[in-house]
Amino acid sequence: MIQICKWHDYNHKQKEQLKLISFDKVILSDNAIKVLKSRYLLRDSEGKIIETPEQLFKRVASYVAKAELKYSNENAGKIEKEFFELMTELKFLPNSPTLMNAGTELNQLSACFVLPVEDSMEGIFTTLKNTALIQQSGGGTGFNFSKLRSKEDAVSSYSGNASGPVEFMKVYNAATQNIKQGGKRRGANMGILNINHPDIEDFINSKKTEGALNNFNISVAITDDFMRAVNENRDWNLKKPGSETVTKTVSAKKLWNNLISSAWQSGDPGLIFTDTINSQNPTPELGLIDCTNPCGEVPLLPYEACNLGSINISKFCNEGSINWSELEQAIITAIRFLDNVIEMNSFVIPEIENLVVGNRKIGLGVMGWAELLIMLNIPYQSQQAIHLGGELMKFISDKSQEASVKLAGDRGVFKN
Repeated sequence: MIQICKWHDYNHKQKEQLKLISFDKVILSDNAIKVLKSRYLLRDSEGKIIETPEQLFKRVASYVAKAELKYSNENAGKIEKEFFELMTELKFLPNSPTLMNAGTELNQLSACFVLPVEDSMEGIFTTLKNTALIQQSGGGTGFNFSKLRSKEDAVSSYSGNASGPVEFMKVYNAATQNIKQGGKRRGANMGILNINHPDIEDFINSKKTEGALNNFNISVAITDDFMRAVNENRDWNLKKPGSETVTKTVSAKKLWNNLISSAWQSGDPGLIFTDTINSQNPTPELGLIDCTNPCGEVPLLPYEACNLGSINISKFCNEGSINWSELEQAIITAIRFLDNVIEMNSFVIPEIENLVVGNRKIGLGVMGWAELLIMLNIPYQSQQAIHLGGELMKFISDKSQEASVKLAGDRGVFKN
C-alpha cells in the first residue's frame, strides 16, 4: 500500500526535493517512493527511471480507458480523467501487474492465475512452461496437484514408481526461485491437494522444515464429508486419483489434528472448502473449481485469471464519519476500471484469454481498514468494529453488483 504524509509535515528543503512527486498537497512517503522506484516506474534500456509517479498513473489511466472506445467514442476522455483522479488521490489502486505493465509492450495486467496439472510428464512440464511465462509477466499461479498419482504408484511405461505431487512441487518451487516476476518481484504459487489423495500426509507435513517450498502457500482441499467424518470420529479413505480405489484408511480426526499441528508449527497448510466454493460457482457447466490464486482470495477454474484492485476506505472518512456517496462513486469507477482491464489485457496463453473474456471475473477489495477505525476512534477488536465491517462490506458488495448490472446493460451480459 502506498503510504502518505501531509505537506506540512515536511520542512522547506524536503518540500523542494519532493515537488515532482506531490499530488495536490499529498506527498508520497520515502517508503512509497522507494517501492515505486524499485518496482513500478518505467526505466530505459540502461535502467534509468524515465517516469514520475504522476506519469505512471497517467499511463495506466490512459491505457485502461481505451477500452471505452470498443463501446463508444464519447466517454473515453472523461473516464480516463476519473481513473487518473481516483488513483492519484490514492482512493483506489489496481494490482501490481496493471501498474507495472499497462501501456507498455507487455500489457499483461492480471495478478491471479490457475493452471491445470495433468498426470503425465508432458502435462506437468507444459504447465511449468506456462507458469514461467505468467510469472515472468508479473502474475502468480495456483495449482491443484490431485490428479498426479501418488509416490507409491507404478509408472507402467517404466520399471519404477511415480514421484508424487510433493516432489513435483519442489520442481515448480525451484523454477519459481529463478524467475523474477516482470524482472521486479519474486514469483508466488498456491499448491493444493485433495484431502483424500494418498500422499495427503506428506503434503500436510511438507513445509514443516524451515525454507521448504518457500515459493508456495499450500492448502488442503476439504469436503463436507471429511468434516463430518472428523466430527463423528470416523475412518477416512484415501483413494487413487481418478478412481474409487482405496489405497489406505486413516483416522479422520488424526489426519485433522496433524493438519492443525502443521499449521500451528509452520503456518501451512491452509484450508479450501471446495463444496462451499462450488455451491456458489456461477458457471458450473464449465467445471468444478478446486483451486485459488497464491493468496487464496480468488477461487478460479483451470486456465482462468482474475484482475484485482483495492479501495482505500480510509480516504472516505470526513470529520469522523464515512462519506457513503463518495465511496459509492469510487466503487462504480473501480468496477468499470477492472472490467476495462479485461478488454485491454494481453494474455500469454490463448486458453486463458478465452476463459477470462468468457467469465469476466474481477476482484474488488479494500485497504485502510485499521486506519479508518483509528480515524473513527473505534477499537479494532470491538463489536462496533465488527458491525461496521459488516455494514461497510455489504455496501461495497451491493454497489459493486449494481455497477456490474449497469455495465451489463451497456455492454451486454458476460458470455458464459
